[in-house]
Amino acid sequence: MRPLFCCLGLATLLGPCLACPSTCFCSIKKNGRLLAECAYKDLQVVPQGLSSNVTILTLSANRISWLGQGSFAEVPEVQSLWLGYNQIGMVEPGAFALLVHLKNLDLSHNKIIDFPWQDLRNLSGLQILKMNNNRLAGLPRDAFHSLKDLRSLWLNDNELTTLAEGTFDNLPSLSQLQIFNNPFNCSCKVFWLKKWTENTSVSITKGGSTLCVAPSRLKGRAVTDIPNHHCVAPSVQLTYLSNLDNTIMYDGLTLTLHCSVAGSPLPEIRWRIQTSGRRVEINGPNVARDGNVKQSQEHFLVFKNGTMAIPNFSKEDEGIYTCLAVNDVGMRDVSVNVALAGSENPAEDLLRDDPQASHLGGQSCYKGDEMDPAGIGEKLVIVYHMPRETKSGAGGVVRHVHLGTLLLALSIGL
Repeated sequence: MRPLFCCLGLATLLGPCLACPSTCFCSIKKNGRLLAECAYKDLQVVPQGLSSNVTILTLSANRISWLGQGSFAEVPEVQSLWLGYNQIGMVEPGAFALLVHLKNLDLSHNKIIDFPWQDLRNLSGLQILKMNNNRLAGLPRDAFHSLKDLRSLWLNDNELTTLAEGTFDNLPSLSQLQIFNNPFNCSCKVFWLKKWTENTSVSITKGGSTLCVAPSRLKGRAVTDIPNHHCVAPSVQLTYLSNLDNTIMYDGLTLTLHCSVAGSPLPEIRWRIQTSGRRVEINGPNVARDGNVKQSQEHFLVFKNGTMAIPNFSKEDEGIYTCLAVNDVGMRDVSVNVALAGSENPAEDLLRDDPQASHLGGQSCYKGDEMDPAGIGEKLVIVYHMPRETKSGAGGVVRHVHLGTLLLALSIGL
């Protein structure tokens, strides 16, 4: 009887470990890992009845088309999951989120268009990720940022036309990357990839097959051969435009700033305005050719040529005016801090309000003078002489605005 009880006891201990669906073959490997081999079984779904301590699950070469949130709830200890050569087109959020012990994940040769990238945040131990031969058209910039142990990443043979700069940042263990056979549009949005490949130690398999499909002038050329002169980071200069003569104005003072930009492709001009009472962002011109204002911020008139005009400029409009130049290669900005003086001698106001300006003296800013963007951290204050009201011959009131002299004050660190 004793041998029989021993056998029954052993069966009791091993029974749960060897629980296995009829469509799979399960065994214990020499290293003690439990393997569930379910490949080539014509399965349409992930089989149920798997042991909770399965560490290797092979589901390759089946007809699985869908992975739900609970598809792998029975195998939380799995370390290697092979799902290649199925028909997976739908992956629900949460399908992989709980597989925190996962080291190898193969989803190659499926039909995946959208993937729940947030699931990867919990898979910090993942070392191999194969997503090649799918239908991925895009990736979030931070898709892989939590994968500190990732060594091999396969993204080849998808439908990727571009990759966001920084996609492969924060992957200190990455040693192999495959991105060939994707229809890359070699605009300047992927110029960073050229620079990255020139400086990385990561092995990029079949790098010569990472070719441009568009634009036409680069079709068939490797991404690494994008000419440098096609993609130049923005530069920007900010200029004050004014009338140097005494001018009679009936509609108050108009502040006019002009933003000049250069780069390839030609940068877009955006404005950011921060006053004591509000923050305004204007992305592009809001004044049409016919003079109509297209947006609600009609107080700030932005023209296509990079000029901004603020009619009836008042104390409420004092603040920081920033011009941003943006293209596919990067962004540059330059700011000016605009203040309005209200005394007969604006220099006295300036020195009283900003003692640090006293040692700089009074410099003149004339029409077309550039506000040097190289002085990062400096404050450039333009002080206007407020208009004086005088009686006209007809008894009316006109305003004389003196625009001939502007004072600049540079305060380091502000």
